[in-house]
Amino acid sequence: MEWTDEAIVLGTRRHGEANAILEVMTRTHGRHLGLVRGGAGSRLRPVLQPGNGVRATWRARLDDHLGHFTVETAQSRAGALMGTAYAAYGITHLAALCRLLPERDPHEAVHDTLAAILDHFEDRAIAAALVARFELALLTELGFGLDLDACAATGALADLIYVSPKTGRAVSRAAGEPWRDRLLALPAFLRVDEVPSRPESDEIAAAFALTGFFLVRHVLEPRGGALPDAREHFIAAVLRERPALAVS
Repeated sequence: MEWTDEAIVLGTRRHGEANAILEVMTRTHGRHLGLVRGGAGSRLRPVLQPGNGVRATWRARLDDHLGHFTVETAQSRAGALMGTAYAAYGITHLAALCRLLPERDPHEAVHDTLAAILDHFEDRAIAAALVARFELALLTELGFGLDLDACAATGALADLIYVSPKTGRAVSRAAGEPWRDRLLALPAFLRVDEVPSRPESDEIAAAFALTGFFLVRHVLEPRGGALPDAREHFIAAVLRERPALAVS
């Protein structure tokens, strides 16, 4: 068995004296692991840093074996990502989110979205907005997508500012006003397709409160898990002046 694919490094762990187990998010073969001979050495260690884009070739005798990777650098991002605390926490959190997907299950959109996020990590507010939108997209990939296109109560398409915690559907301002204290806030940037302009801190906090609520309910609690610490640290780092708004 052999294939070659675009991939983003999610992480590594040492295997023996000189080798490493590499975990990547590939474009057409999903989240995949394999042994890299010499991966713990000085030559390959810089290549196998989280966030880097690589061209990976995987080989194994049988499809269900761990197999071996050979890699070459396609896009070196790790130096910039590890230069700031929020970016370092961000890539750690993104990798944890990818691990919620079944191994070797293809998710081309996840790979492409992850690459786009990492290419916009120089601005902390935009990075935060993109990570929140990635969490929203991941819910959809896992079968728990939210319905944010129309008001659940009236069918209205405009002024959607709430989400029902019971149904995961959007609610308009007018329909939701009597129950506003029971609803989750819906920041506008979660409903657009393009890269958002820089959102305010309260919008970022509201977005993570929304996505975190449904990740916990639908994905993490059924698996006996919880939101990763890196997520809380990432949110606190991007909200610098207002750490009290950080959500976990």
